[in-house]
Amino acid sequence: MRSRYKKKYQLSPLIEHLDAFRSRIIRSVLGILVGLVICLIFSKPLLNVLLWPSTRANVPMELQVLKVQGMFLVTLQIGFFGGIILSLPYIFYQIWMLISTVLGWQERRSFPAFVTSASLLFLAGVAFAYMLILPFALEFFLKMAPPTIKTNISIDFYIGFAIRLMAVFGLIFQLPVISYFLSKIGVLTPEPMQKYRRYAIVVIFVIAAILTPPDPFTQILLAVPLIVLYEFSILLSKIVRKGKKHEEEQPDLLVSEEIE
Repeated sequence: MRSRYKKKYQLSPLIEHLDAFRSRIIRSVLGILVGLVICLIFSKPLLNVLLWPSTRANVPMELQVLKVQGMFLVTLQIGFFGGIILSLPYIFYQIWMLISTVLGWQERRSFPAFVTSASLLFLAGVAFAYMLILPFALEFFLKMAPPTIKTNISIDFYIGFAIRLMAVFGLIFQLPVISYFLSKIGVLTPEPMQKYRRYAIVVIFVIAAILTPPDPFTQILLAVPLIVLYEFSILLSKIVRKGKKHEEEQPDLLVSEEIE
């Protein structure tokens, strides 16, 4: 009987965490659905915004609807991605409420900074891909076609390519936020990041070479922001460690003052 009650007692916290996780996921999905509906209403203006990078490529290209349901799929993609962007603060709030259970009171006070920085960094990554990377990528890939071949592209393929690229860069730009919280819980320290800095820079340039045309300027254009984010993550890790040391020293100072 005791073993049965002991197992039940041990499983109850796990069940509570799973219920909380499911509740946050459901709320995040509902937030995305609300944003999706709003973006569906404004799908045509948003489509014109997403088409702008195709006009910057110095290659003649024509976008076509090659499927009966092509524009329907395009509208859904725009609505879903736009819904995620609109609901970003709410999604990050749900993430924060989920991870705040394992954080102390000091860490919980940084909630506004977490939501603001995570949202702004994601938007910065999306804007970076939209303004710079997407036009360069289109020009590089389309220039590979010989002059005898017309560059007619399906509209749903183009929109999917643009959205995936912007989403990837939005996630990459979350590196400082991830580094901050890994440092907060003690998983990440600045020493390993500094030690393997050279290898990280090589990896960054390899990724830049894969994602961008074989042009040093565009490769640097992608690599430099990623290196800056990496260095900024090291700085954040150092700041977090100094803050933790200061918090650990405060109780000792209070005890010494009481003794005096």
